[in-house]
Amino acid sequence: MERKTHEALVDDQFGSRAAAYLASAVHAQGADLDALAARVRGRAEARVLDLGCGGGHVGFAVAPHVREIVAYDLSREMLDVVAREAAKRGFANLVTQQGVVERLPFADATFDYVFSRFSAHHWHDVDAALREAARILKPGGTVVVVDTVAPAAPLLDTFLQAIELLRDPSHVRNYSRAEWAAIVGRAGLLPGAARQHRLRLDFASWVQRMRTPPVQVEAIRALQAAMADSVTRHFAVEADGSFTIDILSLEAAKPAA
Repeated sequence: MERKTHEALVDDQFGSRAAAYLASAVHAQGADLDALAARVRGRAEARVLDLGCGGGHVGFAVAPHVREIVAYDLSREMLDVVAREAAKRGFANLVTQQGVVERLPFADATFDYVFSRFSAHHWHDVDAALREAARILKPGGTVVVVDTVAPAAPLLDTFLQAIELLRDPSHVRNYSRAEWAAIVGRAGLLPGAARQHRLRLDFASWVQRMRTPPVQVEAIRALQAAMADSVTRHFAVEADGSFTIDILSLEAAKPAA
């Protein structure tokens, strides 16, 4: 059996789907994206890292307000799509860089902000990634992570991880709010504001975006149908499989020198 690293799996899953993520309405808009842009408004000299940039939507929102934003991702194909779109929009201050989140090719204390949106649940080692984010931040700099958050109840957590993995085998984990607090602390960062909101996912576009094989789509639908009412209520599962998840926006700061 051919061996495959997690990084290769992520690259396989997302490289060929770059255009779909650029066009995805879920990723291209949202109050959380507006909040990231507002976070840097008035910081014209700031340097920002978008960690796991995907379709580049954080970069497009932030670029008008800062000196430079680096769109960083494992997928070369994803970065090529981002670079072309940035050029089309006239964002000469948006640059791309390929690599893994656990080993960032940047010097210590070189960024004012590190943002990550809908990427952390794919990271092989979230602790290493947050330590790296802390390392490359300037003293007093800010990390903001936006990602799907797992419910505290084990049954709800298990269901969410199961359907995520069936949809996309590169999924690692949606962390709970308590887990994120611990991860931030272990990275030596100071916890800041944490906000949650709900996001409805259209089932058809959710599975089409990852080209989930039909057998796995059927398994997700079977699991939805088999679960207890407490699960279907929490995730507001609809007749067509569409459902609602919780999103966490978490801020943390590097201690000032």
